[in-house]
Amino acid sequence: MTAPRIALREIALYERPVAFVRPFRFGAVTVNAAPQAFVRVVIELEGKGVFTGASAELMVPKWFDKRPHLAIADTVDELRRSLAIARDLYLAHTGFHTAFDFHAACIGDQLKACAEADIPPLAAAFGPAEIDKAICDALLRALDLNFFDGMAANVAGLDARLAPDVASDDVTAFLAGRTPLGRVALRHTVGLDDAIDGQGGVADANENSGARYFKLKMNGDPEADAAWLTKIGNALATLPYDYKLSLDANEQYADLSALGALVDRLDHDAALKPIASKLLYIEQPMPRDITRASPLGALSKRNFIIDEADDSWDAFPAAKALGYRGISSKSCKGFYKSIVNAARAAKWSEGGNAYFITGEDLTCQAGLGVQQDLALGALIGVTHAERNGHHYVDGFGTAPVAEAEAFLEAHPDLYRRDGDVIRLRIHDGDLLTGSLTSAGFASGAHPDWAALSPLARPTTKMLLEN
Repeated sequence: MTAPRIALREIALYERPVAFVRPFRFGAVTVNAAPQAFVRVVIELEGKGVFTGASAELMVPKWFDKRPHLAIADTVDELRRSLAIARDLYLAHTGFHTAFDFHAACIGDQLKACAEADIPPLAAAFGPAEIDKAICDALLRALDLNFFDGMAANVAGLDARLAPDVASDDVTAFLAGRTPLGRVALRHTVGLDDAIDGQGGVADANENSGARYFKLKMNGDPEADAAWLTKIGNALATLPYDYKLSLDANEQYADLSALGALVDRLDHDAALKPIASKLLYIEQPMPRDITRASPLGALSKRNFIIDEADDSWDAFPAAKALGYRGISSKSCKGFYKSIVNAARAAKWSEGGNAYFITGEDLTCQAGLGVQQDLALGALIGVTHAERNGHHYVDGFGTAPVAEAEAFLEAHPDLYRRDGDVIRLRIHDGDLLTGSLTSAGFASGAHPDWAALSPLARPTTKMLLEN
């Protein structure tokens, strides 16, 4: 079908504080709280009237930008500024266009404006990513289509104009051939401050939700990480079922030499066998700038993926040339790019070598955050995905009771009542996607807009000077 055209009538930005029930330590930061951003978009579908869409995402500090001179508040303010810049650019793109036209027309100016404000590309992409999701939600609601059927028909008009290594026909064919997954296995995150042994540890079903997949954080010191992983491996070896795992260094390995020392331990240290024998891939071991200049060479005999280094439309082919086999999908980096990357992986894999896309988490919160990211993964074939929002935050957090109840009613296979708290419902280690098939982008309910605060104005010195 020809992609319908829409005009943007309103983009409103909000936020809500989210407190963690336990500290989440990854990389060089420990997070105890973070604001969640919300986007409400009003579109006009040509000839059909106006419709509203929404998205939500946690503004996690020190993930998009890990520069040590920045305070936690600085990096959150970067995301607020990214959203505000994107809002102005999208609204300035007047007239009727396809949904993807807005992204394609604005992303270059977004990156330029953010660079002038000293905001790196990964953080710059946050604003468009959230607005794109809300536009998609509004468009699908206008067409009375769910995300899976709508994307199969490519109602957004996604093409390869930003990815010249891919043919637009390949993207269209990839979407048309998708059969969405009915369930996605949960990959349980083990943060650097999480308990390992005994009650409350990684093998405790009350903590890991019966997960068969695990993601283990590392701190970039080969010796310390080997000891840490040995301890986790001993705990996981007590599970009464098989398991698989991934490792994530969040850019903490300084260079190939340090990374090589870790891989050597994985290859030869018998104490690490419970880890090495179950290892699927290693995620973003080195800083993004070092990554781009460091071919993996012999290390590529193991599977590596990029995550934080995925800050441009050409990041995956560039990483492939360096020996990486995969790339993460996170809706906070842009769901259009995730789809194109999945199409790339499918096309490249036809040559005999396996390339893949994984599902990683930005502590997606109950509600639109986890639902839209889960639906994206189910569309592109992510069979297991990191999910940790339910592990670090208590249910819907500070959301009004009525809002949580609305999401429970709309998505009874995804949430459950636990006393006075509504929590993520996990079925034998899996999340079900059946209720994500209502009209819209996996949004059977919307937030209580009146209970949200307007997006705070960036106040850090760094941003005020630009």
